[in-house]
Amino acid sequence: MIETKSNRWFKIRVEKPTNLKNDILSGLTVALALIPEAVAFSFVAHVDPIIGLYAAFMMGLITAIIGGRPGMISGATGAVAVIFAPLMIGQIEVHGQEEALAYLFTAVILMGILQILFGIFKLGKFIRLVPHPVKLGFANGLAIVIFKSQFEQFYTGHGAARHLLDTPALLIMAAMILLTMAISHFLPKLTKAIPATLAAIVTVSLVAYFLDKTGTFHARNVLDFVQNDSPATTTIAASLPTFAIPKIPFTLDTLLIILPYSALAAAVGLIESLMTLSLVDEITETRGKGNKECIGQGVANFVTGLFGGMGGCAMIGQSMINIRGGGRGRTSGIAAALFLLGFVLFAAPLVEIVPLAALVGVMFMVVIGTFEWSSLRVLPSIPKSDALVVIIVSAVTVILDLATAVLIGCIFSAIVFAWNQGKIMHANIDDTNKKIKIYNLQGALFFGSSTSFSRLFDTKNDPDEVVIDFANSRVYDHSGIDAINSITASYAAQNKKLHLINLSKECTKLLSKADNIIEISVIEDLDWHIADNSLG
Repeated sequence: MIETKSNRWFKIRVEKPTNLKNDILSGLTVALALIPEAVAFSFVAHVDPIIGLYAAFMMGLITAIIGGRPGMISGATGAVAVIFAPLMIGQIEVHGQEEALAYLFTAVILMGILQILFGIFKLGKFIRLVPHPVKLGFANGLAIVIFKSQFEQFYTGHGAARHLLDTPALLIMAAMILLTMAISHFLPKLTKAIPATLAAIVTVSLVAYFLDKTGTFHARNVLDFVQNDSPATTTIAASLPTFAIPKIPFTLDTLLIILPYSALAAAVGLIESLMTLSLVDEITETRGKGNKECIGQGVANFVTGLFGGMGGCAMIGQSMINIRGGGRGRTSGIAAALFLLGFVLFAAPLVEIVPLAALVGVMFMVVIGTFEWSSLRVLPSIPKSDALVVIIVSAVTVILDLATAVLIGCIFSAIVFAWNQGKIMHANIDDTNKKIKIYNLQGALFFGSSTSFSRLFDTKNDPDEVVIDFANSRVYDHSGIDAINSITASYAAQNKKLHLINLSKECTKLLSKADNIIEISVIEDLDWHIADNSLG
């Protein structure tokens, strides 16, 4: 990225060499962090945790191989789970759990097809048009969302029985979190032989294991987290996912049921994925391929639906863990997916004892690294509109969701851009004839541009005859009419003759009569309506 004055405060570069060892070790760290996320989002979507783990594996593997952003991690996400949850709930009530899953998998397949089409038509490139303030608000808002979500780990129980951990458990968990964060922060200053986050997880897991074996304290772990929402679940172990075409009637009625969910999930998934791609681009100072990523996400969701997964998109938290752990190549994403599958198939007991405190500590470090702290310092000094966009996008991300925040931010930025452009009027001046000067106006004349309009004219030094041509301009409101009247009065005070040509009929009705106006030219078929009380 070329650093300029306008984008210097957005610069969040992370220097890491690209090599196979970094990719593999970083992938191992990401795999450990993926498991509780996939399990949590499974519960959001009202499906078995294994379905979320299958989605995390297949999404991660396929996008790592064919996606457009090496180093970016995809998996089962909350954004997609929230969209498909009402579909599952509705179909469970009508058909039961098994057939509801068939509807879910079909919706995921259709979601993938829509995303593939999005990439084929090369619409992913438009992510480059997202303004920098929107990207900054996205990063800050996301950091806050990740931070808030981690506090769920401080509670236990389910439903009405859900409650905060008791004081001793809270204190020990806090100590483990701080130990994880300390190792993650200070270890790179001593050695970069292994990713600091992986070392932190292993160290804190050993501490928790020792406390548990000595009877000192049982730290809540991954299995406890799963059993919190599904008490009957005794392990996250599973077999390989199997291919199966969903058994539902392929009719128009079925399409009408699933299409709204698939379309919304496809849009939200792509927005979140492309924004994550853009953020990783900023951090690594490289360029991903948006259209290729759309196709990669689509193929991944299409295959995931056929192999019994709940669908997903890019995961910014895990992507940040990977990037900051040194994962740069496609190997890191492939390694994360394969390690995750290996854990589910062969090493579930080892993963199940990983304390939640270690994973919370890792995510807190992601929050610190993702939040653009310099934005707090520069907000007072950047344009107010940019500062407002940052604040709005951050707030909407926290209150609603990432995709809505990005859309609102882009719309607001476009309105501000249009307003700023509209405020400035231009004039091509023709003064080849020394006895007459012609102003060919360019732009909209309304309350926002009336001051700019008035500054175009040199009433004192202009010749005795002046032409103002409105052929390429439009008068929108009463403030525009007032601006014209003020100019005619200024020329009248200088005893100069004025031609107003190519106006609309409504303009001539509203103009003040002035002796110096010797010509008013009207375009008869020009039906521009002016916002003025006298005209209704």
